[in-house]
Amino acid sequence: MSAPPPEDLVKHWESEQARLRQQVVEEDTEEWQTSPDFSGLERVGGVDLSFIKGDDVNACAQLVVLSYPDLEVLYEDSQMVTLTAPYIAGFLAFRETPFLLEALQRLKRNQPRLLPQVVFVDGNGLFHYREFGLACHLGVLSGLPCVGVAKNLLQVQGVYKSEEHQSQIAALQKGGDSFPLAAASGKVLGKALRSSDKSSKPVYVSIGHKISVDTAVHLTHSCCRYRVPEPIRQADFRSREYLRTHFPAADT
Repeated sequence: MSAPPPEDLVKHWESEQARLRQQVVEEDTEEWQTSPDFSGLERVGGVDLSFIKGDDVNACAQLVVLSYPDLEVLYEDSQMVTLTAPYIAGFLAFRETPFLLEALQRLKRNQPRLLPQVVFVDGNGLFHYREFGLACHLGVLSGLPCVGVAKNLLQVQGVYKSEEHQSQIAALQKGGDSFPLAAASGKVLGKALRSSDKSSKPVYVSIGHKISVDTAVHLTHSCCRYRVPEPIRQADFRSREYLRTHFPAADT
């Protein structure tokens, strides 16, 4: 059976996103989320995919689990995977989520006591064309609280890299300062966060699932030693290291 043409595939994916979007919970659901210092939170996860340069099909899918608040690595899982879904802007989750979900399910089967209480995703959540980015997709399918943290601004729903946006970034004086990313409708889709005193370039935080935007921002800041929150930074580093070790001739 041949693959459906892109138009049909896009319609199918849009329909699937709309269906799953109804299941996103945009508020705090866990007791630890209501504590100012996140008392009760012990394990934070991070996921990422890294590709060999020039190869957009074969990748290392990475899951790490860190202790909280010490941010020491408790668990890591690196797996080479072959992506079968095409890349279409706005539908990245259909390429990546199955492999990240598999990693979480593997951990749940083999070492359930290490399952993270929240997962940081290198990408967007509600801050997305249809308010359903990778962090939402993984959150709904895994049932875990998820936070989307993007390094670059997705210009979407009336949010642009305008002079006003740049002046708002310049006004972020210290780590922890943030400002809302509001859609043309007025809905806050996420926040730009200065995550570290050392870095004036913000990250873009949005709800994935089972967490409020303010809690997501506060938690992201608390997990940052540098600009990128440590769970994502470690997942990225370890996936690239895995590729360098197993494919030394490849430029990652």
